[in-house]
Amino acid sequence: MPSASDTIVAIATPPGRGGIGVVRISGSQARAIAKTLCGIEPEPRRVQLTAFTGVDGSAIDRGLALFFAAPHSFTGEDVLELHAHGSPVVLDALVRRACALGARAARAGEFSERAFLNGKLDLNQAEAVADLIASRSEVQARAALRSLEGEFSRRADALAKLIVRLRVEIEAAIDFSDEASEGASKPVIERLFEDAANGLQALLAAARRGVRLTDGMHAVIVGEPNVGKSSLLNALAGNDRAIVTEMPGTTRDVLRESIVLGDVELTLADTAGLRESTDLVEGEGIRRARVELARADLVLRVVERTAAVASATLFDGTPPSAARILIINKIDLDGVPPSRSERGGALCIALSARTGEGLDLLRTALREAALGDERGGEFSARSRHVLALERAGASLQNARSALATATPELIAEDLVAAQRALGEIVGTFTSEDLLGAVFSTFCIGK
Repeated sequence: MPSASDTIVAIATPPGRGGIGVVRISGSQARAIAKTLCGIEPEPRRVQLTAFTGVDGSAIDRGLALFFAAPHSFTGEDVLELHAHGSPVVLDALVRRACALGARAARAGEFSERAFLNGKLDLNQAEAVADLIASRSEVQARAALRSLEGEFSRRADALAKLIVRLRVEIEAAIDFSDEASEGASKPVIERLFEDAANGLQALLAAARRGVRLTDGMHAVIVGEPNVGKSSLLNALAGNDRAIVTEMPGTTRDVLRESIVLGDVELTLADTAGLRESTDLVEGEGIRRARVELARADLVLRVVERTAAVASATLFDGTPPSAARILIINKIDLDGVPPSRSERGGALCIALSARTGEGLDLLRTALREAALGDERGGEFSARSRHVLALERAGASLQNARSALATATPELIAEDLVAAQRALGEIVGTFTSEDLLGAVFSTFCIGK
């Protein structure tokens, strides 16, 4: 089985040909490998021009060697980087040569995993490394960088410290029940609970925005047949992704298209028209539309301007947490100008998918739905972070609800559970299974 004490090697640049390719080596054998493969005595943080030699002494390539001595490296171990010409043949030869000298091929994410295990990054920061590499827009890159710099971790840690204060107050009541400390007064405890609950809700909302920035927002277009759902998808995507005809029931399956609006990524899903149908194929499309609707982050409900649809039923089947935008389409038929308003508690955009009038209003609304009210302070997050915060919130609420009826021991247990859930975000409390699931999503070489 692979060991954390092994010296590991991998190509750190993307597959394919390029001007430069980087091979990264980390572990106790890195210095010895540098001496043999490069023929140099490596000097920390000094770039050295050298020949990379094979087992018979012949040159594999000529390039740069850069050595970082432990603990002053990304992984916290001795790290050697070989900057060669970016030929896959050359880079593979360097990896095989390093393996012959005592290294082994790295697993996906193993360099970042070692950085976490050696205290160079917390778990959230390590995930932010992968998010930064995978970013597809400037806002995603900025959000990932904020997480890498510790923004999310600091806020989670501040909440954890607040819960520790609560535990101290509650456990003081356990240890000194006959002479409770002055700090353990009910008003102080209530105030701490209030601060913790408000902080958790704010962080949970920010984390949900972070997930939408990292993964992209899942927006589902729904409505009756022939209201212009497919036309809207095509207009936003900028191509004829969906077939548009006058015949009801043309869309039989869910069509998905990823788009980037400025700095926000969305996955748009066009669905079959919602109606009662005896056609088996159309009926299956409608069933799939309802399944897609149930997992939406954002619902775009399309109606025609003259449609008489009751406001109470407009968003039936929509998840409670999903954002909602009502789209009144085909305004060009009546010569009505595009507009933005409120209707039935939802944002309402009047537009024409055919002519493009009002699409700018919709694009702005989509970006606002993805980012919320906050601007410039977003950080990247993952679904596991949201789940951890939700568990922390539930445990905190249980503890608060039990103040009047439960013993301090039971309240303290709920607070411990909340603290552990927050600790999972940065890796204070973690398991090998969680680490395996996190780092297996990384690219090899990072």
